[in-house]
Amino acid sequence: MEKKLGKATRDAYGLALAELGRENSEIVVLDADLSKSTKTVEFAKVFPERFFNVGIMEAHMVGVAAGLASAGKIPFISSFSCFLMCKGFEQMRMSVAFPELNVKIVVSHGGISIGEDGASQMSIEDFALALALPNFVSMVPADEYATRELIRQAAAHKGPVFMRTCRPKAPLIYGPDSKFQMGKGVRLREGRDVTLVATGLLVWEALEASETLKKEGIDAGVIDIHTLKPLDEDLLVEAARKTGRVVVAEEHQIWGGLGSAVARVLSQKAPCKMGFAAIQDVYGESGPAETLFDKYGLSSPHIVKAAKALFN
Repeated sequence: MEKKLGKATRDAYGLALAELGRENSEIVVLDADLSKSTKTVEFAKVFPERFFNVGIMEAHMVGVAAGLASAGKIPFISSFSCFLMCKGFEQMRMSVAFPELNVKIVVSHGGISIGEDGASQMSIEDFALALALPNFVSMVPADEYATRELIRQAAAHKGPVFMRTCRPKAPLIYGPDSKFQMGKGVRLREGRDVTLVATGLLVWEALEASETLKKEGIDAGVIDIHTLKPLDEDLLVEAARKTGRVVVAEEHQIWGGLGSAVARVLSQKAPCKMGFAAIQDVYGESGPAETLFDKYGLSSPHIVKAAKALFN
């Protein structure tokens, strides 16, 4: 497969947010002194009166957003995933999730693909935290086109939403006319022997793994789960029943993320052989994203290995 890089999903978020601001005057944006990195700066350039930099106070930002949502505004709040999800979790729990307020939490620099920034800024726990919050929708788009469309759906949704965006440029998987529906996965490739389920940047790795497996006589389907919650259980059950083998790939530690969610569903509704490509209960380190993906078991060769192990 030819790898063509598009925009980083954080860049797509910033541009989409500015477009939404022109269409809906109730949208307001908050950032914790990182707007140039999260790309909320694109909104701030056009609507400075509706943009609020709260400083390095992520927990406070969640509380302010809750207040704005209570007053009828549609607040989007952003920071690095590790900062906002870890520091603001208590406020998300009691001020957003419990009252089901209309706050949109869009984090950037998710996972270990931030590379050289190092372990302190790598979010390997954010899926688990977001998925644990009742009433939250949780999404991780794979490329710029998915991001732009799903941000629009997040703005239209009444209730709290979490979305992870990433720092590096994302390989293009979709086109400008691709359609997405919150809560519904996308079947990118049919397969009869094994199904590769992935999210975010690992969707591309799963597609490459499918190509490799095909050369070895294994027909691997690929599913993009851009919405981790609500999970597309029907699509997953259908795929598991068809192939009898499922590998889940995610840029997250193996505990509490997409793999855990898929395993819960399939163990109840369509038991099958399962494998996982995820960070194995360790923190990352500084280095180029591709090198880290390979070291921590996220690159396509590791997905291939996990899939082939299901045939032993």
